[in-house]
Amino acid sequence: MQALVTGGAGFIGSHLVERLLAEGHSVRVLDNLSTGHRRNLEPLLDRVALTVGDIRDAALVQQLSAGCDWVFHQAAVVSVPYSVEQPLETHAVNIAGTLNVLQAARAQGVRRVVFACSAAVYGDEAPLPQHEALTPAPASPYGLEKLTGEHYCRLFHRLYGLETVALRYFNVFGPRQDPRSPYSGVISIFVARALSGEAPTIYGDGEQTRDFVFVEDIVRANLLAATTPAAAGRSYNIGRGEATTLNQLVELLRGLVGAGPAPRYAAARSGDVRHSLATIDRARHELSYAPAVAVGEGLRRLVAYERARMPPDSRMPPD
Repeated sequence: MQALVTGGAGFIGSHLVERLLAEGHSVRVLDNLSTGHRRNLEPLLDRVALTVGDIRDAALVQQLSAGCDWVFHQAAVVSVPYSVEQPLETHAVNIAGTLNVLQAARAQGVRRVVFACSAAVYGDEAPLPQHEALTPAPASPYGLEKLTGEHYCRLFHRLYGLETVALRYFNVFGPRQDPRSPYSGVISIFVARALSGEAPTIYGDGEQTRDFVFVEDIVRANLLAATTPAAAGRSYNIGRGEATTLNQLVELLRGLVGAGPAPRYAAARSGDVRHSLATIDRARHELSYAPAVAVGEGLRRLVAYERARMPPDSRMPPD
């Protein structure tokens, strides 16, 4: 199969590219390298057609979609705080850019588009655990933009026959998530600080919960979404179905790297969701999705990855 991965030099996208190549598929990547990195694809560049460009460039997206069987649309501005500060910019990327991807896929006869949606569509007031039949109530422009993209996917399926699947990612973590980026997840930031002997900062009281899911499971879900016939036109939660508080997360991490400094607490950030927990029954039954990597195991792998990348004199010794 020929696949286009938008945002394919990013954290999730590069893992997806790697897996697609391992399974024998041909892969094109479109990434503007604003948060992705060429180094994420360095070992693969002899087998990947990388184009540095933007999903807001409709003509370029059309060109790269030609001849593709699948489009995995990972490109986005994914920061909730940034979407609160710059909603016009994030709208242009997350809504208009997604519309460009769908228009190109339709025009070029792409078989299926798999859209990276987000648990942010549920907002802060949804009952737990969150399931796909709930009425979305986004608490940030980012959540609203992802919901709009999902609605566009569903409309393109109904109106034009383009097969689309939306995956509502919960809190993804794993290697290659840049802790220096303002878009980075809390786990990558905590790990980087812990390995440098710095105290992590928790915004709020630390009792907010997240459903953390390892990137390997996200990649598996994308491939299932691309290949399961009955998934077309559907939306799925992709998480582990387990809640972890940030305080629990810090304690797990301190156990892996040695005690280290206790966390610092700061005021909660505008737009952040208090609690998040997925029901993944629909994905289990319809996609045969089953998360394989527990939070503790994923954290151990991430710590080992980051420790190996650090200069020797800056590493905290293993516990």
